[in-house]
Amino acid sequence: MRISARADYAVRAVLELAVRQTGGDPVKAETISAEQGIPHKFLEGILGDLRRGGIVESRRGGGGGYRLARDPARITVADVIRAVDGPIVSVRGERPTGLTYTGTAQPLLPLWIALRANVRKILEGVTVADIAADALPAPVRDLAAEPAAWENP
Repeated sequence: MRISARADYAVRAVLELAVRQTGGDPVKAETISAEQGIPHKFLEGILGDLRRGGIVESRRGGGGGYRLARDPARITVADVIRAVDGPIVSVRGERPTGLTYTGTAQPLLPLWIALRANVRKILEGVTVADIAADALPAPVRDLAAEPAAWENP
């Protein structure tokens, strides 16, 4: 599985909003771009997808900008990725449940389904509030603490 630049930037932008919107004022795209090193034009497209996905709200004008559409504790990393990239795990651009295999390839389908289930379990189990508080859930911290997790085979 690959995390696209679009998804990485989207999670970082949403995290920036979660940390900055404590006063309730909208945050300008320029601020997010500068703080996170995200190209401004690319960020504008991402913020548009996040708005259409119900993750952020926008306000125009001098006091305008972006803010989260709901509490960061109710926004998972999976929500953000789906808003900008679509399904979390796909095979050849299709959801695993839409695939069929025959013959010796039949055992691949449950493998792809299991992969999707594990990825979803992690990404749906971590909220923006968790990341903002540097408080990842214990199962995620435990997985990341395994030395093999940091090795590139």
